[in-house]
Amino acid sequence: MAKAKYTRQKNGLFQARVWDGTYNANGTKHRISLYSSKSSRDLELKVRDLQSKVEQGNVVVDKDVEFISYCKKWRDVYKSICEKNTQAMYDYVINNHFRQLEGMRLIDIRKIDFQLLINDAADTPRTCQQIALTFRQVIKSAVSDQLLPASAYLTICDGVTVPRYKAEEKRCLTAEEKEAIKTADFIPMERAFVYILYGCGLRRGEALALTVFDIDFKAAEITVNKALAFDGNNPYLKDTKSLNSRRKVPMPDFVAAYLKEYIHGICGEKLFTKRNGDMITHSSYTKMWKNIVGKMNLAAGGSEYTKVIYGLTAHIFRHNYCTSLCYQVPDISLQRIAYLMGDNLNTVLAVYSHLSDEKKDLSETIRNAINF
Repeated sequence: MAKAKYTRQKNGLFQARVWDGTYNANGTKHRISLYSSKSSRDLELKVRDLQSKVEQGNVVVDKDVEFISYCKKWRDVYKSICEKNTQAMYDYVINNHFRQLEGMRLIDIRKIDFQLLINDAADTPRTCQQIALTFRQVIKSAVSDQLLPASAYLTICDGVTVPRYKAEEKRCLTAEEKEAIKTADFIPMERAFVYILYGCGLRRGEALALTVFDIDFKAAEITVNKALAFDGNNPYLKDTKSLNSRRKVPMPDFVAAYLKEYIHGICGEKLFTKRNGDMITHSSYTKMWKNIVGKMNLAAGGSEYTKVIYGLTAHIFRHNYCTSLCYQVPDISLQRIAYLMGDNLNTVLAVYSHLSDEKKDLSETIRNAINF
């Protein structure tokens, strides 16, 4: 008969000291006592169960960590290298929407708390998406850091109802807006910016970051390899969102002709700056764009009080560029359009499919496909 692994103590209990997956302040393993009043075998099963949980990361390291404290540390440690706008989104969610969980321990968070956060913002579906994204990432990270058991993510996050968010449908430039581009009383910098958006489909930040060294008049191309973004009002350069860190976009003749004239009249290497030549700030850009839209509105027959052109954004120019190219398929491939846009193929396919559906006579297509 095999010898029992544990012996009964004077108090009548079987006892074992087992590592619980945590460490003492001096770096040594922290051990806890397990007991059984039944048998050595029963205690051995308890020991094995704890050891298995430790190996699988199912043991909570610190039960006293507060939810909000962990959220802020998670943001500072794991999200500090994200783009500024992404960091700002996490800060907004944590400081404004997670605030009602102030004082709660991380270990005490339940699915109902998650759902209540969503319910409180239910009238803004986009915000609900951001809350859900942030909350799930925090819980997943807490599991990885062994502050929550491995089962916590599924227990807390699964089955939470989040309102559906439908993004506003993207639109192209109207006929009035296209005509206004030609006749609006732009100053040189405004016209250069609008022409680049319209003729080359660059993102706002990609256009604002351009220098004279990015323009190749001989090849009639613009090299896109950086973007301008804003941290509050302050500008900074960053990598583009393009899948290719560097892409070359052809310039239509009217863009090349105007930029050649424009570049001769500027001081310094940056195409778009403040009046003193410094990098353009967010407030300076906002003022420039407001002037652009206002002048286009006047050119289209509107006035200060009558808006013919409204809701116009730089991204509308980009969507117009993509749509215009998609109309030229198969003379230009979808893969080539994706490259020129600095976007993934799925984004371009979505635009192309929408155009195809608009043009398609479904009944005639079905007849042509299956008729004998």
